[in-house]
Amino acid sequence: MKGSETEDVAEKEAALERFPQQCEELATELGRVIVGQREVVQHVLTTLFVGGHCLLEGVPGLAKTLLVRTLARALDLSFKRIQFTPDLMPMDILGADVLEENRSTGRREIRFLRGPVFANILLADEINRTPPKTQAALLEAMQEHQVTVGGQGYPLPEPFFVLATQNPIEQEGTYLLPEAQLDRFLFLVRMEYPDEEEERQILQRTTTGPEVGVSTVMTAKDVVLAQQVVRDVPAPPDVVDYAARLVRASRPGEQHAPEFIRRWVRWGAGPRAGQALLLGGKVRALMDGRFAVSPQDVREVALPVLRHRILLNYHAEAEGQDPDSIATRLLQSVQSP
Repeated sequence: MKGSETEDVAEKEAALERFPQQCEELATELGRVIVGQREVVQHVLTTLFVGGHCLLEGVPGLAKTLLVRTLARALDLSFKRIQFTPDLMPMDILGADVLEENRSTGRREIRFLRGPVFANILLADEINRTPPKTQAALLEAMQEHQVTVGGQGYPLPEPFFVLATQNPIEQEGTYLLPEAQLDRFLFLVRMEYPDEEEERQILQRTTTGPEVGVSTVMTAKDVVLAQQVVRDVPAPPDVVDYAARLVRASRPGEQHAPEFIRRWVRWGAGPRAGQALLLGGKVRALMDGRFAVSPQDVREVALPVLRHRILLNYHAEAEGQDPDSIATRLLQSVQSP
């Protein structure tokens, strides 16, 4: 037993040493296909190595699907894409029990036909185009890494990473994600238009020559091991306290909440936000070759953690405020260690 524990420790130490270089190589491989969007790539990788899920928001044509597909290739992971539509049913995602005849026995038997959710990386494209009943089909999968069909549980492959997209412009024929499901996404990442030079590069790359190849940087085993290593990174008590104060200050009912939170916020972030701040900060520290979380690591992930967990009231909307401006102001008002 001791020998096994020693091997596990040695394997984790080796993973710690390799992690910064692997992240850099991953970003390089993604950059061979995706022009710009370096911050988006960093947020997506952070979410993956935490073991969480990511919601990507951006207008069509910003390479959201291409980013996810390229990531799966660079990690040698299975990839499935679901196009969410108003008529999509839960069984279309999870799978269903089917009655079929066993050729060897001649008897009819029930067999579970697996849906597209059984993949390492699942792209839930335009998730806000399907009704809440179907959106909720992903809740158990995202939280428990399993699905239940006909009273039987089926584990999902590890690692399991959901990257959902939604178009912020179109509102007709869409369904807002319920707060319970939004909270399951570790990050909400916004993709913006490329700058002028990046757009020139995009046009040049996509209108000449064959598709660029991507090399495999990590395997499923490497990703799972990295996710385990992330949780072993220590967070100093003052950083834990800082994350807790940030989250609690976002709630209008808290005694020490700033005045602008009381005025503009209807509902603040829950405990999952604090977990996301610390876990995301741990990944950022490891990416930088450090083995302890700093307040700056927490601040770097604060916007994608908080923007979908802060619900504004009508005062904020009337006065032109949005979750990003509130979160930015919150970072300025809560003193860091």
